[in-house]
Order: sequence, then structure tokens, then C-alpha cells
Amino acid sequence: MERVFLIAGLGADRRLFDKLVLPGYELIHADWIEPEKHDTIPSYAQKLIDHYGIQTNDHVIGVSLGGILTVEISGLLSLKNAIIISSIKQSAEIPPYFKFFRRLPVYKILPHRFYTSMGNIIKPLFGDTKGKTGFLFVDMIRHTSPVFMRWAMHAVLRWQPKPLKAPIHQIIGNKDLIFPHKYISTATHIVERGSHDMVYTRGKEISKIVLKILNNEIA
Repeated sequence: MERVFLIAGLGADRRLFDKLVLPGYELIHADWIEPEKHDTIPSYAQKLIDHYGIQTNDHVIGVSLGGILTVEISGLLSLKNAIIISSIKQSAEIPPYFKFFRRLPVYKILPHRFYTSMGNIIKPLFGDTKGKTGFLFVDMIRHTSPVFMRWAMHAVLRWQPKPLKAPIHQIIGNKDLIFPHKYISTATHIVERGSHDMVYTRGKEISKIVLKILNNEIA
């Protein structure tokens, strides 16, 4: 059975993929591991490869931050498929607000308790914030390491994408507020009214797209 590694987004965990159904494939969650202070996105990608044993010809699916790491992993290994959801793959797609937070890195001075309690503040940016979905989003952030959150914000803001070494399947929603579709001109799949959390809220639809990619039904 072919292996599919799943990497969640910042402030999320494996529950983000609860609605992703991929029959016929072995799903392996690449959960977050604690970074070293000096780690960069490329060095952390290598740590995920080593820690979880990701190999040539495996499939990797990443959402948001997990998508950025998937792009880096695809430059280190010859993957069978690299699929990013609600994420970016190159410099031209980086949204303008990154520049603001690079110049004014307020995340550095925020207390650790802020990172685990900010779910209710920022959840409207991610899409569906009602009922079970909203609770899940807040709960995932509450259980994310604040040390990891602070490191990840710093590392992502300073990520310098290299030229792509392999094709990337990019699934983006045209209502994504974190990585707006208007900055992404070469996405392979655009989901109408899709928000940043669509891998969960539109799981059935996203599963169909991903299965077609895995089954080589989409170039």
C-alpha cells in the first residue's frame, strides 16, 4: 500500500485531516516535533524526513505551513506526489502582510499564554467558525506548543522559496484569507468559495481532488 504523509498547518494537529478520506492508501500523520531555536523551514523539513522516514516515491500532503514544508521536502526527495492545500509554493505568492510582520515582529514579544488563547481572536480568518468546526479550531490552537508557534511564525516569515525542483499540486480556495487566491496565478486546482480550513469543512470535495491526483487521473 502506498504511503501518504499528512502535515497539518500552524496551530493545527492531525484532527485537521479527519474529513480527508483516501481509500487504498496508508495515511501517516507527520505530527509536529519540537524545533531547535536555529531551525529554518528547510532544516525542519529535513527533520520531518528523518523522524518519520519519508522516502522517495512517497506522497506528501501539507496544509498551510504543512504545505510550505511539503514544498521543501519535494526539493529534498523525489516524491511521487507533493500536494499542498491552502498554501503557497513560491516567492510571488507570498502575501504583502508578510513584509509588515518582518519589519514589526510583534510575535517575538507576545507571552506564551497568548499563543494558546488566540484561537477565538483569529478563527474568522480561517473560514467556518461556527459550532463544532469553530470549537475544533480553538481547541487545536490551545493544545499547540507555544514554543513551536513562535518559532514557526519566525521561520515562515523568513522563508525564501527556492526554484521548484518538481511539480507541485496546489489546491487553493478563492475565499482563502490567509493566502489569497489573487496572489496565486498557477494553482492547479481552485475551489470555489473555499476557505483556509477547507480540508476539514469541504473534506468530501477535497478528498475527491486528492484521490484523482494520487490515482494519476490528473496530470
